[in-house]
Amino acid sequence: MFGSIEAGGTKFVCAVATDDLEIVKRDSFPTTTPEETMKLVLEFFSPYKELLKGIGIGSFGPIDIQHESPTYGYITSTPKLEWQQFDFVGTVKKAFTIPVAWTTDVNAAAYGESVFGNGKGRSSIVYYTIGTGIGGGALQYGRFVEGFSHPEMGHMLVNRHPTDTYEGNCPFHKNCLEGMASGPTIEKRAGKKGQDLSEEDAQWELEAYYLAQCAYNTTLMLSPDVIIFGGGVMKQRQVLEKMKVAFKGLLKDYVDVPELDQYLVLPKLGDNAGTYGCLALAKEQQLHS
Repeated sequence: MFGSIEAGGTKFVCAVATDDLEIVKRDSFPTTTPEETMKLVLEFFSPYKELLKGIGIGSFGPIDIQHESPTYGYITSTPKLEWQQFDFVGTVKKAFTIPVAWTTDVNAAAYGESVFGNGKGRSSIVYYTIGTGIGGGALQYGRFVEGFSHPEMGHMLVNRHPTDTYEGNCPFHKNCLEGMASGPTIEKRAGKKGQDLSEEDAQWELEAYYLAQCAYNTTLMLSPDVIIFGGGVMKQRQVLEKMKVAFKGLLKDYVDVPELDQYLVLPKLGDNAGTYGCLALAKEQQLHS
């Protein structure tokens, strides 16, 4: 059996699956403090202690992914103060002496889509989650694209829409992608949650404007086979269609890209992409341990 921990900013989703990665149990817990949340996580896996062959973790970040680093496996400079410098991998390994795969939550979702979803059979994919925050993960030939650390694609700078007077919601960069297009940004700019806005609301034109810049930058930097946009904001289906129109206007046929309906897509696995990605990474880690 294999385990999955999808550690998000608002909740942790844990799952246990068979060797064929069929989920047999799943539960979620609110993200509070390491002491409270991890107690529930470890209790969830405890009945399977003798059966587990590996656990995959996809965590909110930033995180330390450098194996030679003394803080490998830690959540590092996160805005969530209680979780700063938390030894996530060490805590799990102390309870279960099995291989642990470690990556970001969005990388895990990207991996899930690459193995089971809309990235399956593609040599390169990029996955973005557009929700409470914005993050991105990239894979080429089954390997994550990263160097001294993992990418922070959600903080790419974007040009402000001429009619947008909102300063931006990111405390670090203001007009980065997350600052201009995340769920909380929509709520603060509009004065109500995105789910309470009509499909015709002007907020969605602004959202498409910023996400189109994201797709444009990604296309010219990485030329992936597919760009997948997940997260709560993308459940507003009109955003994707508006984004395609704006993207085409930005690109101006400078490079040939695949058919947009196959190039800019939603995740096939929906909200389960991260869980399946963690499970697949756990199995991969166990095979190479």
